[in-house]
Amino acid sequence: ATTSNNQKVYVYGINGLAGILGCSRPTAQRIKSSGKIDGAISQSGRTIVVDVDKALQLIRLDRKLTKKYPYYRNK
Repeated sequence: ATTSNNQKVYVYGINGLAGILGCSRPTAQRIKSSGKIDGAISQSGRTIVVDVDKALQLIRLDRKLTKKYPYYRNK
C-alpha cells in the first residue's frame, strides 16, 4: 500500500480502517479498541489516521486476527 515513490498511504476514520480490513464498521471499531493495531493509529480527538502498511503488518503478527482475516497472511 505504498505509492511508487515509497510514500506512506493513510486512511482516515473507522470507515477507512474497515475498508482496508474488508470488515464491517463495528468490527473495525472492535479491532481498534482492542489495542492490537495501536502502533498504526494516530488519534487526535475524533480524528483517526491509520498507516495502512503498519496496520496490515500488525494484523499479520497477531495470530487471532490472522485466523479471522486469513486474506492478510501472505500480503
